[in-house]
Amino acid sequence: MTKKPSPARFPVGLDRLGGGSRTAASPLLRPQRPVHEAARDAARAASPSGLGMDSSAVRRRMVERLRAGGVDHEAVLAAFAAVPRHEFVDTALATQAYEDTSLPIGFNQTISKPSVVARMLSLLFEGDSARTGGSLGRVLEIGTGCGYQTALLARLARRVLSIERLKPLHDKARDNLQTHRGGDVRLVWGDGRLGHAPNAPFDTIIAAAGGEDLPAAWVEQLAEGGRLVAPVHDAASGGQVLLVVDRRADGVVQRLADAVHFVPLKSGKQ
Repeated sequence: MTKKPSPARFPVGLDRLGGGSRTAASPLLRPQRPVHEAARDAARAASPSGLGMDSSAVRRRMVERLRAGGVDHEAVLAAFAAVPRHEFVDTALATQAYEDTSLPIGFNQTISKPSVVARMLSLLFEGDSARTGGSLGRVLEIGTGCGYQTALLARLARRVLSIERLKPLHDKARDNLQTHRGGDVRLVWGDGRLGHAPNAPFDTIIAAAGGEDLPAAWVEQLAEGGRLVAPVHDAASGGQVLLVVDRRADGVVQRLADAVHFVPLKSGKQ
């Protein structure tokens, strides 16, 4: 009888990876713009759809930037090409949706940079022959946020269960995913640190928030042959790094990847 491997201890450590006076040529600063200019700019910002945002060419350009940055997993790139990121952010920020930047989604949370999301998804496949077929199997996502990464995962997995602790974000993601889920997705309002034991084990676990340690429940709910990618605190640098955990028949293997910066991982739900 194979002895059940003991969970690794966490957290893990990582070795050290002018002002002047106004001149005659200066423009006059107005406290308010003329009404016709404000109306013109409002009309321009009110409609982010159309050729600019809805065109698949915009997403293809983002994909090419990701490819140039080192992302080479074709299934991951295809998911980015298919999911319209601008529909997961506020209308006022839609024109920035395909830039490589994080954006606020309310409640002190953000949608992560495309390059960071792509890197984490690529790590889930990297060096694992069991995943080269393009499926992540049964996925547990910690931190649904606005649902964008969930929509990407739905194109890469057989089933996605995503947990969000903030009820307003859980509701927002549910609305966003009505038309973009593209697969078997279940959203749960709950405490992500606890994972989701009733549906465990999971072939894949990915977290969009980083804590001082890696919750033991996540490791326990990872299936044999499964992989986990999550940001954790690095005591050496004082920042966060991506931790990759593989559960094998003979135990748990871990390695550290890129430095990152995610919102804090918190307990409870609200």
